[in-house]
Amino acid sequence: MKGMIIQLSRNLSRAAPLFIRSLHSRSRPASTSTSKLVAKHPLTSEEIYAKEDKYGAHNYHPLPVALERGQGIYVWDVEGNCYYDFLSAYSAVNQGHCHPKIIAALTEQASKLTLTSRAFYNNVLGAYEEYITTLFGYDKVLPMNTGVEAGETGCKLARRWAYNVKGVPQNKAKIVFANGNFWGRTMAAISSSTDPSCYEGFGPYMPGFELVPYNDIPSLEKALQDPHVAAFMMEPIQGEAGVLVPDQGYLTKVRELCTKYNVLWIADEVQTGLARTGRRLAVDHEEVRPDVVLLGKALSGGVFPVSAVLCDDEVMLTIKPGEHGSTYGGNPVACQVAIAALQVMEEEKLSENALKMGEILRTELGKLPKDIVTTVRGKGLLNAIVIKETKDYDAWKVCLRLRDNGLLAKPTHGDIIRFAPPLIIKEHELRKCVEIIQRTVLSF
Repeated sequence: MKGMIIQLSRNLSRAAPLFIRSLHSRSRPASTSTSKLVAKHPLTSEEIYAKEDKYGAHNYHPLPVALERGQGIYVWDVEGNCYYDFLSAYSAVNQGHCHPKIIAALTEQASKLTLTSRAFYNNVLGAYEEYITTLFGYDKVLPMNTGVEAGETGCKLARRWAYNVKGVPQNKAKIVFANGNFWGRTMAAISSSTDPSCYEGFGPYMPGFELVPYNDIPSLEKALQDPHVAAFMMEPIQGEAGVLVPDQGYLTKVRELCTKYNVLWIADEVQTGLARTGRRLAVDHEEVRPDVVLLGKALSGGVFPVSAVLCDDEVMLTIKPGEHGSTYGGNPVACQVAIAALQVMEEEKLSENALKMGEILRTELGKLPKDIVTTVRGKGLLNAIVIKETKDYDAWKVCLRLRDNGLLAKPTHGDIIRFAPPLIIKEHELRKCVEIIQRTVLSF
């Protein structure tokens, strides 16, 4: 009997792997056939448009091109057509698509530890904090995920500083913004907006926000004379408004006025920062130092949501434990990715390249016929052209034809097209893109 039991046990042990493999083989055909189905019948661009239209919210109006791959300055659609990317995900991929160093940092950390929350320490956050604060010259950094979260954090820090340090009466603090600003779609962001498409139908709005004209020093000074003003938050170059570049000396005057009236200057460098305009930060063109700097987008090279708020102890330490935070803010993957993204920016001298390539681009764009392109403006590789709209064409139609000719760009505010390629672009590549733009414009 004992021998029979031993033999049965041996048979079962031999049979178990076969049984498990049998179960696996039974489950494979469905998944395998599904994958083969996907491989044999990938979605066409038109099918992708239809699927998003049917199942997704209609809060975007994308240019009709369905992308599936990117490398450097190039992207490919699902039909295999290759394009120059002249939007760079709104300056999130300054380092180029899928930069190998950034992807390596992402995958290596993702295979070890992705998230601890801030309930515990992790072995990466402190190293990232030291690196970024040393690089930009601020005492502290508060890590967040998205650009708009950085903006919200900046507003909260300004209000807390106003009450604890400046002595503004509780609930009386004001933050001043410039007309034409854009820093996201949260309730606070739309409450400071002058764009009806952002704020209309979403009221009531956040109190304590005021507006002044952009690039207007007398109006700003009048607003800052109010002792309840905590901060002036602005973009050194207004991107979404159409790449509006202020007069030389404007940022210097902003710094002087904020110092004079004891007001924090919050520089929204989410789009203009990290080498995009030809300097590490756009404010560096006038060698001025804001009290608070907001970073995002290219802080991760476009592979992971990472944002940051930089400021000194007097401002940052007004917020105590439990008073602000984010579950994902400062996660190990984000920290490693951000370090790699910043290292690429420095090692590959992206600021210098953006400055040089931007000068070439604007010079060549300035040769376009004025009866079609009325204005060319920008700094570094953040540039825009203004299209003179007619019954036959507008900026949208120009972008569609650019796409057909192998270059992707996107209109803003109807008649403006932004040109912002990855900062790794080389001169011979840029000149090919200029030829496409010239040929496209002349076709109208």
